Amino acid sequence: MYDYDLLVVGSANADLVIDVERRPAAGETVLGGDLAVHPGGKGANQAVAAARLGAATALLARVGDDGHGRLLLDSLRTAGVDTAGVLVGGAPTGVALITVDPSGDNSIVVSPGANGRLTPEDVRAADGLLRTSRVVSTQLEIPLETVVEVVRSLPEGGRFVLNPSPPRPLPAEVLAACDPLIVNEHEAKVILGDSAAGDTPEDWARRLLAEGPRSVVVTLGAEGALVAETRTETERRTDESGAGVGGGVGAVGGGVDVEVTRVASVRVDAVDTTGAGDAFTAALAWRLGTGATLAEAAGYAARVGAAAVTRRGAQESFPTGAEVEAL
Repeated sequence: MYDYDLLVVGSANADLVIDVERRPAAGETVLGGDLAVHPGGKGANQAVAAARLGAATALLARVGDDGHGRLLLDSLRTAGVDTAGVLVGGAPTGVALITVDPSGDNSIVVSPGANGRLTPEDVRAADGLLRTSRVVSTQLEIPLETVVEVVRSLPEGGRFVLNPSPPRPLPAEVLAACDPLIVNEHEAKVILGDSAAGDTPEDWARRLLAEGPRSVVVTLGAEGALVAETRTETERRTDESGAGVGGGVGAVGGGVDVEVTRVASVRVDAVDTTGAGDAFTAALAWRLGTGATLAEAAGYAARVGAAAVTRRGAQESFPTGAEVEAL
């Protein structure tokens, strides 16, 4: 029934990366290392990460008819991603300007380019891809109306995963489709508003669930992740899989109980965190499609993200399934 384990609908960028001793303050100029150009973009990153792990993966995206676009298509095809849904033309390929400090932390500015021309009409035209994919994953480096159309075009039984990056307030129908919504601290606070977010990841997860998602994952960097589901959702999946996720129980709006589980990561020496969140999301989405519980999928994804930060670049750093198991 399914041709693809994962369909990613999202961005494809050329990453222009410079190492810096420290990021500049307002009005300040600092010297950096040599410029490196890598294939990137949150959508293309997720597709490559999933394919390298062994998932049958397709990408719906748009690139320019230029050198950066050809770089991205070559990288996708080399990883084994089906690029039939990658549209070419309409604007230059998107570009991300990335600075990386000695600790491996990065700051990113994105010029959307062709990503901003991926339209709801493109999603409707790709109906065959959506109908034959177990899981569909998106981000917010493409127009929000295109993400809304993905939600409206999901086939019955299709699972929708969203990493709202860069973050912005989300329509109720998008939040209601998320299973899960995957956020870091910054993304959680933008969606909830700083004053309403609370003090802990558990607070953020419970408040986000109250906004409508079916499940929530909060990524915690080197500390792993936290997963949260309503007990009714957990009980349904327990009936299907025969195993629950465990963890603490709290309450969300209306008195509904929430199952919350902390998931550990693997300690590694971080070199470059670029793309680690994309690798996490891709791994989690793929494993959910194979029948893993949310906690199981997040545990695997945390190991994938840890492996990714041990090498430079985004797509070049993504591990194979064998490398993840070696951790």
